Amino acid sequence: MIFVTLGTQKFQLNRLLKEIDKLVGNGEIEQPISSQVGHSDYSPQNFSVKKFLNEDQFNNCIANANIVIAHGGTSSIVKSLKLNKKTIVVPRRSEYGEHVDNHQEEIVGYFENIGSILVVRDIESLNSAIKKCELWNPNFIDWSKQNNLIGDIKYYIYNA
Repeated sequence: MIFVTLGTQKFQLNRLLKEIDKLVGNGEIEQPISSQVGHSDYSPQNFSVKKFLNEDQFNNCIANANIVIAHGGTSSIVKSLKLNKKTIVVPRRSEYGEHVDNHQEEIVGYFENIGSILVVRDIESLNSAIKKCELWNPNFIDWSKQNNLIGDIKYYIYNA
């Protein structure tokens, strides 16, 4: 199963839903899709969505997924990585009305640089990223060193 999580903030991420809908519709994604789409208002034709999940539902979806596709929010990324899930991240972009600025680029940059996530910046490359997950071995984080990780992320964001 692929779990798609777009967070709970007031912003949409319709371009990701449209791309997934297209890929499911033309048979390029055959896995079942589970999702939390938050405030996105695009209604897919080829898979069903849920606006919001409670914490147990959300955690269950991540636990049962073999791939997580997420927006660039820290919480979504960290929850996925803590369960050692292959994670594809599509950072929100202000020019598409998906956030007020492009700070998610900075967040995903850190996790991308250490090899823990795949980042899709050009939405048309989503299918390639999904296919890459089949053979990709992420650099999963040692969460026992969480304080070091937080310091590394802050350093990367403020000094990159």
